[in-house]
Amino acid sequence: MPEGDSVYLLAARLRPSLVDRTVVAGEVRSGGRAGASLAGRRIVELDTHGKHLLIRFDDETTLHTHLRMQGSWTVTRPGRVLPSRLHSQVRVRARLDDGFTLWGVDVPVVDLVPTRDEHTLVGHLGPDPLRPDWDAEEARLRLAARPDRTVRAALLDQRPLAGLGNLWVNEVGFLRGVHPATPIGEIDLPKLVDTAARALRFSVTTPGAYQITTGRTRRGETHWVTGRAGRPCLRCGTRVEALDDPPSADGRSRRAWWCPRCQPRLRS
Repeated sequence: MPEGDSVYLLAARLRPSLVDRTVVAGEVRSGGRAGASLAGRRIVELDTHGKHLLIRFDDETTLHTHLRMQGSWTVTRPGRVLPSRLHSQVRVRARLDDGFTLWGVDVPVVDLVPTRDEHTLVGHLGPDPLRPDWDAEEARLRLAARPDRTVRAALLDQRPLAGLGNLWVNEVGFLRGVHPATPIGEIDLPKLVDTAARALRFSVTTPGAYQITTGRTRRGETHWVTGRAGRPCLRCGTRVEALDDPPSADGRSRRAWWCPRCQPRLRS
């Protein structure tokens, strides 16, 4: 599943190829507006909120997408096409006036809405540390509203604070020394929110640091706990533990990782 920083960097990568370009041929191929033509629309802006990508057009419409586990975006040069094995997975196609083509491949969430109605799709999201309107105090208040909820569940929920996926939830928990089952009301929320915000920002602004939480680039040592079940903690040497979450409503399951010594479970 993409994290907020991965979608933010995706938008940054796509902007030079898309902004101020006009779609000369293309369409939406899934979602409620499947079959809608994109031809004649000029792309004026790419924006992100958490894990959501918003492509805005000059006719005051917005193409909203969420990649979830499998989706991707790619741009092909003039005269180049996608491999034939991907043709059936194309959900958005937009050939631009310079001959380049934007492809949304296997994107599970696709909406084309009036820009004024974007709030119906992303208005539920909490503050995003990568947006200029980031509000740390609002994020803290939203997290504090349900004090009995575990820190893991609270951070995975995009409504209090947007942009943390499973990787960052695990890593931020380690950095704060918090067991994933700790009730959110029992921890220092200002410090938790600050750590999460700084981690996402560092990931997108520091060359070579994308989603590297340990400062180490050696294979298997880029994360403190994520993916390290049964291996020694890189800080204290204790065996890292892991537990799968119950499947969500859509059948997906995530795994929690933690160091029992660095993130002790509090006993009431």
